[in-house]
Amino acid sequence: MPPRRVAVIADSDTRWKWGASVARQIAPEHALDAYFLRGRSTPTERQLAEVGIEPDTRREVRAAELVDDEELANADIVVLAVLGGTVLALVHSLGIAWEGRPHRPVTVSGYVGVVYEKMVDGLLTRAGTDLVLANSGHDTRRFRSVFASVGADPDSVVECALPFLGGAPYRPSSERPFTVTFAAQPSVPKDRASRLRLLERAAAHARLHPDRLVLVKLRSRPGEQTTHEERDPYQKLVEILAEPAPANLQLVYGNMAEVLDRTDLLVTVSSTAALESMHRRIPTAILTDFGVREAHGNHYFVHSGCLASWDDIDAGALPQPDPEWAAAQGIGRSDPYTAAQARIAALRATGPLQPLPPLRPYYTPQNAGIYLDGILRNNGFDEQGRPLPVPLGGGGRGRVKKAVRSVAGRGAKKLYRVGHQRLAPALRRWGSV
Repeated sequence: MPPRRVAVIADSDTRWKWGASVARQIAPEHALDAYFLRGRSTPTERQLAEVGIEPDTRREVRAAELVDDEELANADIVVLAVLGGTVLALVHSLGIAWEGRPHRPVTVSGYVGVVYEKMVDGLLTRAGTDLVLANSGHDTRRFRSVFASVGADPDSVVECALPFLGGAPYRPSSERPFTVTFAAQPSVPKDRASRLRLLERAAAHARLHPDRLVLVKLRSRPGEQTTHEERDPYQKLVEILAEPAPANLQLVYGNMAEVLDRTDLLVTVSSTAALESMHRRIPTAILTDFGVREAHGNHYFVHSGCLASWDDIDAGALPQPDPEWAAAQGIGRSDPYTAAQARIAALRATGPLQPLPPLRPYYTPQNAGIYLDGILRNNGFDEQGRPLPVPLGGGGRGRVKKAVRSVAGRGAKKLYRVGHQRLAPALRRWGSV
């Protein structure tokens, strides 16, 4: 009998980490197949090595190629670790391609981190997968309520927890310096001035506490892409600090779990790393220096008891999460994937005489044709779930045109500013002579 297989379709290093970790939790004995979607944030070899989960097979594909992939169709489980719109496009198209087959995989979708914005947007694009994983009891109740209200299957929502919550509980050590780790995010805060100011505060803390080691945990190297675009990486900003970076401020890469092994205080604006840290009972500070705002995602932690500023951290704050809040977020659970494993077992128990029902996404050509058509086309499918023709050059020409337009647009804006701010006043002065 061939080995059971779980396939993970991922479009970035972050989503591969989530999808592969989920696969290991729900099907630890299965072989692991990786399908990396070709695009802006396709993970690099270094990023994959940093995640630390090696698949048994791997390939890089366009989403539209998957509808005719026999190995994918024969998998036991498919984890869709991609954007919500891509989940919808794949469930629609794979559902058509797999209909009538005696076997189709059990499909799984979910969220890489906390759900603090656009909940309904993301949730309804994931409806139709056999399991929609919710990372906490709080999310489970919200998700099921939405599904019940719109006629989707609320039982498909399964409570679990973030799959990478683990590691040894925190224990202080006298064998290393007290270590403060700042978990950087690619787009929070987004603007250059705020990111530079944040790095300045980390450096100031290192100068104030020369006995401490301050680590800036980076997500990617310059030029690499992740789930969110990083325009002003800290690797470049550290070169323009008002004062040279102190020796006890270090920029580091690596697996987050390994960095947390030597961390005494985790500091972040709103990174999911905060939940990893809290799970291990490491003191965790959610920064308020830029306000507590939905735009930054730190509003999610309002009831955690962990909000703090750099001034608080300078003064020695070591926040710990409120136990009731932590439990509601799925932090500290010892067996969070039991319910998901049970649902998969129940679906498989239908057997060859009762194959799984066809995949049925919430959005259809009948109830949201315009919206669905746009999502399908963005992912390379037509309404029938078939691949659209690929332009010569595989779409690269479009990216080149986009880049040229971007550069030309920036050049035009610069010329306008020069003309408006310098040339025009000069002409007016000459005209008045």
